[in-house]
Amino acid sequence: MTVKTHFLKLNTNKNFEIIDITSSINELIDIEEGIISIFSRHSTSAIVVNENESGLLKDFELTLDNLIADDFSYNHDRIDNNAKSHLKSFLLSSSECLPIKNGNLELGTWQSVFFVELDGPRRNRTITLTMVGE
Repeated sequence: MTVKTHFLKLNTNKNFEIIDITSSINELIDIEEGIISIFSRHSTSAIVVNENESGLLKDFELTLDNLIADDFSYNHDRIDNNAKSHLKSFLLSSSECLPIKNGNLELGTWQSVFFVELDGPRRNRTITLTMVGE
């Protein structure tokens, strides 16, 4: 059994941004079969798996904005004015664990892996990729 770790660095350009990182992850996979942990090291971002369809991605942003609205005075905003970003991150996940087969992510037909920026723009966002397998 082998354990390998790689880091994927991203720069984001918008306050809210959904970036398809599937191909970047596949390029870094260096085992044939196993499991990969994809972990964002930031509390105002997320890793999600879903379909890369522009209408769906817009709907996702609209849904998050409706759930975590600007209408409130959030306690965390007294510290650094980004409570909405942290709250959205709480609803999502900082990681995904996915299978690897034949040296690539084993995803469904319409599935992609996304990094979701919730508090950008930011430089040097770091995603840790940990692979276990053969």
